[in-house]
Amino acid sequence: MPRTRATIPAEHRADVERLWNYHNMHHEIRPVDVGIGLGSHDLGVAKAATDLYHRGMFPTLVFTGANAATTIETFPRGEAVHYREYAIAHRVPADAILIDTQATNTGQNIEYTRALLAEHRVQAQSVILMSRPYQQRRAYATCKKFWPDVKVICASHPLTLDDYVTSIGNAKKVIDMLVGDTQRIDWYAELGFAIPQHVPDEVRAAYSRLIDAGYTSRLV
Repeated sequence: MPRTRATIPAEHRADVERLWNYHNMHHEIRPVDVGIGLGSHDLGVAKAATDLYHRGMFPTLVFTGANAATTIETFPRGEAVHYREYAIAHRVPADAILIDTQATNTGQNIEYTRALLAEHRVQAQSVILMSRPYQQRRAYATCKKFWPDVKVICASHPLTLDDYVTSIGNAKKVIDMLVGDTQRIDWYAELGFAIPQHVPDEVRAAYSRLIDAGYTSRLV
């Protein structure tokens, strides 16, 4: 049965687009030592990882993620496990994939991946960090905090904002997530979980208007 097309309310579109574009790091994809897929509710991470593996962008792929309240129903065996199953079903060799099934936040994603690579004696001076589209900037800032020497490229499953909203099937959920990740850019840096990132005034203004409009379920 085809998914009903979810749409962004017209009165909020400009603000949503501004946050969407801010969180996308717009990095050029090139070959690296390791690909890292960050666990979430979004199977698009596994799709991006599989595509980039087949394009020869990395020889080793790590999926990292346990479960969260937002993923337990979608991925009952754990985020990394389901991502691995998807990749293998789409012709990524099982021996090219390592998984961490314990991480429950982005900092742990990075720390546990580093430990896993060290355990398997995989050298990584450069990585492609694959995440949800609106998680790219936060993932980058977290990675540079916990793994400062590695060269990081951010990537996501290449969908437009509208197509991404349709793939999730819930516009409010996506907007709430965008607002929540925008809050975390400053907040996580203040807590020492990430390096600081510049937030332009127009992004802050869009973020404030969306909060006023009620998109607050992912605020901390």
